[in-house]
Amino acid sequence: MSPNPVALPLRHSLVGPRAAGISTLLLVFICGMVAGALAFNLGAHKRLHREAFWTASGKDAAVARVKKELDLTPLQVEQMEVILDDFAKYYTTVLSDGKSRIMQILNEPQKKKFEQILADGAVR
Repeated sequence: MSPNPVALPLRHSLVGPRAAGISTLLLVFICGMVAGALAFNLGAHKRLHREAFWTASGKDAAVARVKKELDLTPLQVEQMEVILDDFAKYYTTVLSDGKSRIMQILNEPQKKKFEQILADGAVR
């Protein structure tokens, strides 16, 4: 007996579009991964994650940028550096105080886990 000529195209038409859709989604996903990897290798990561301006290298970069973009005088550059140094001290103190206060409320196993969270960079 020969197959039904009407049922055969319907069966193949349901499998074909599904496979094509899955293949298309997979191809788009892979292309996105490759594009993201290339962008990060070409320096996008550094632009997204610049050094914080309260770190030494970050402060130098921040001062250089505002000096150039705002056309700061030497006196203004000096004042900007003092302000950023003061902020760095304040920020470091706040972080240290906050961490010590958190550690006071945790038990020993929690302290170990919290230290690991800090080391992983999940909390800053």
